[in-house]
Amino acid sequence: MLLFGWWGKSRTKNSSDYLVAGRRLGPFLYTGTMAAVVLGGASTVGGVGLGYRWGLSGAWLVIAIGIGVLLLSLLFAPTLQRLKIYTVSQMLTLRYGSRNATHASAVVMLAYTLMLCATSTGAYATIFVVLFGWERWMAIAIGGAIVLVYSTIGGMWSITLADQVQFVIKTVGVFALMLPFALNAAGGMGGMRARLEESFFEWDGIGTQTIITFFVVYTLGLLIGQDIWQRVFTARTPTVARWGGATAGIYCVLYGVAGAAIGMAARVALPAIDVENLGKDVVYAEVAMNLLPVAVGGIVLAAAVAAMMSTASGALIAAATVARTDVTPFVAGWFGKDIEVNTGRNPEHDVRANRLWVLGLGLVAIVLAIIVKDVVAALTIAYDILVGGLLVAILGGLVWKRGNGVGAALSMAAGTVVTLTTMIVLEVNAEQQYDGVYANEPIYYGLAASVVVYLLASVLTPATRPEVIDAWNERVAGRVPAEGTREGAEHGAALRGDTAR
Repeated sequence: MLLFGWWGKSRTKNSSDYLVAGRRLGPFLYTGTMAAVVLGGASTVGGVGLGYRWGLSGAWLVIAIGIGVLLLSLLFAPTLQRLKIYTVSQMLTLRYGSRNATHASAVVMLAYTLMLCATSTGAYATIFVVLFGWERWMAIAIGGAIVLVYSTIGGMWSITLADQVQFVIKTVGVFALMLPFALNAAGGMGGMRARLEESFFEWDGIGTQTIITFFVVYTLGLLIGQDIWQRVFTARTPTVARWGGATAGIYCVLYGVAGAAIGMAARVALPAIDVENLGKDVVYAEVAMNLLPVAVGGIVLAAAVAAMMSTASGALIAAATVARTDVTPFVAGWFGKDIEVNTGRNPEHDVRANRLWVLGLGLVAIVLAIIVKDVVAALTIAYDILVGGLLVAILGGLVWKRGNGVGAALSMAAGTVVTLTTMIVLEVNAEQQYDGVYANEPIYYGLAASVVVYLLASVLTPATRPEVIDAWNERVAGRVPAEGTREGAEHGAALRGDTAR
């Protein structure tokens, strides 16, 4: 991974190279990096554990991720690729012509990506604890340092090249090694059918409500996450973004079914795993150490680490991009300062500044992973606000021409307030009948409030100014220079001037 980081450094000449790999990834690299970033520890280790507990229906978590990638790729990716931007907030500014509709989204997106990075960092460190007997803090520090170094020195190019290795390791580890060895140990499909209950072969065995939750949380979240959009921006053409992403989505679905099948086979071959006390995530490591030869087991464990590292690195560069591009100018505005970033006027300076942001936020993520025991709760809160508060304004801008900045700003405010309020109420009553911050109701209520406010506010207030719509249509048509070039910076400055007036 470190060597690929140095290789990526040689390809990094400006901000576009550092943040979006120069927007020149072809089908192979794009498909691999998209599949790598969405298939993390929850999909790999967690998917096998769900298969062990529930059977085939345990595949729904990863299937929901695959469907999210498919929908994003087929419906929105070509448009996003043609915009030539870096962040979700930039899309909102271009579409609505008002930064008031984007400030909150930048802060929420930064919190979400930073928590996602910290969660992934803590996850792959647990494998180092098992393998080497290290203290938890040491495992997090060493594992996090590896991701931090290769992400910092080469940016998206280094991450993309590392993702290809991780994608291959995951594919070989899960499909070519783990699946056939586990099925053979269980006596094939015949052996599993003879020794497992019929519910293990039913697609709704895990429960309809749980399946709906997977789609609400993962499918909708994938449609608007900065870490996913930033991979879309790396595509060379709209065609690559659409069909390369669709291929990655199909791969995710197959990956989910394979993980569930491995879990089912492990239930037959290793029936004594104490998942009630140890948790379902131990199944993956148990299969690697007990059903596979030593060398093969090592590759399979490497596949789990690769899955978590790819998610961590993707979330890290996404957090740094949002922090520098969106949040820093917003905060500077409080003090009357106007900061321009990624202007393209001094490429070497821009790359150095981006590296510092990745380095700084990477260190923050490592510290969070070490000292915060319940990072998952923080990630859940950020995820709920992301979907419940921001989804409608983002997708509404892409599909509804009448949507305006007032509707977007008010819908984000309403969705966020309702989501947070519902979470607080449920947390207070968690011991009675609710799941607290882990409940689904906050997203449902937040989405409902956001939709109603967006529609009403957009209809009852003046439409978006014609010059903003014209500039947006030029972007969608691919007729505007990319952000990070001098021409793109001049266009962005003109747009900001129109907005100020």
